[in-house]
Amino acid sequence: MASTFFNNKARAAAAASSSSKPKVGEAKEDNVRQQPWVEKYRPKTLDDVAAQDHTTKVLQRTLQASNLPHMLFYGPPGTGKTSTILALAKSLFGPALYRSRILELNASDERGIGIVRDKVKNFARAQLSQPTGLDAAYRAQYPCPPFKIIILDEADSMTQDAQSALRRTMEQYSRITRFCLVCNYVTRIIEPLASRCSKFRFKSLDNSAAGSRLENIALAENLTLEDGVVPTLIKCGDGDLRRAITYLQSAARLVGATKADAKQANGYDDDEMTDAGSASGTITVRSIEEIAGVIPEDILDNLVQAMQPKGSGSAYDAVSKVVTGLVADGWSATQLVSQLYRRVVFTEAIPDIQKNRIVMAFSEMDKRLVDGADEHLSVLDLTLRIAGIMRSG
Repeated sequence: MASTFFNNKARAAAAASSSSKPKVGEAKEDNVRQQPWVEKYRPKTLDDVAAQDHTTKVLQRTLQASNLPHMLFYGPPGTGKTSTILALAKSLFGPALYRSRILELNASDERGIGIVRDKVKNFARAQLSQPTGLDAAYRAQYPCPPFKIIILDEADSMTQDAQSALRRTMEQYSRITRFCLVCNYVTRIIEPLASRCSKFRFKSLDNSAAGSRLENIALAENLTLEDGVVPTLIKCGDGDLRRAITYLQSAARLVGATKADAKQANGYDDDEMTDAGSASGTITVRSIEEIAGVIPEDILDNLVQAMQPKGSGSAYDAVSKVVTGLVADGWSATQLVSQLYRRVVFTEAIPDIQKNRIVMAFSEMDKRLVDGADEHLSVLDLTLRIAGIMRSG
């Protein structure tokens, strides 16, 4: 790098390249390459949506009829709720009418009653303008029904007053405007609002659907995956495909799988690449676990071993030593509780009566961590309680 900086020819070439405007095609290609993979590989049509066949079949029929009800999409994060409604909107209106017929709001940022009274209501009551310049081929491909769609993402974050104000707006302008509410928790949507919508439940993605999508992304990005990487991504994502894709992209950057992109973007020669870009390019299971914050199995083994009943004396010293090391290394208490739960509860060596008491301890600890309790004391208390339960028999 230093030799490149002090090389006058290299500096002149870099200045010339920075001053010259990139071509339109090159700029578009750079934008696509720099996009997060979550957006880059977001489904474009309903057929691309993974593992939600029960929902996409119904929406395909409504797409053919070109008549939509008000809709309520709910389910865990990363299961395709927002992607589905965006794909449906693009299939209905196409690129020419999409911007004028679709209003997308993230209700977690704009969730007050003022937004409903102003932005939402003004868009809902605006009369439809007749599209001009659309040929017969465009209309044959896109139905272009005579209504608009308002998408309220994370609608369960809206206040009660905002939801109540939205109820009247949905009724009054239903002839020219359809609403789609997207949320994680349907119980946080008031009943008068939910009853006006057709409900679509999105379930967590199964391993086969999520695995095939991750493999397709890896193939499209020319990634080399170690055996077991895809199952590890699925396990760390915990049913959230968006999280799994983000882990995959982070791992690709970490191991230098995009060395060619960095070389092209920065103009470096092979011998000038940084250490991060000179890696072999193979994504390993351990790199995924490091990015996801998964605690190594040997550390968990030490903790479980420290909690085992001893012949005499207290387990405090051994447990406290391991827990202090865990906290000092910066491991997440929430991640530790999750992994320790699977390790302790699903083992057959512990009797069911003891498991019942251990599960209660886990539930109390999870609530404390959510409420913001001290992680060191919480984990120490949990592990000592489990050790006491296993010792008492």
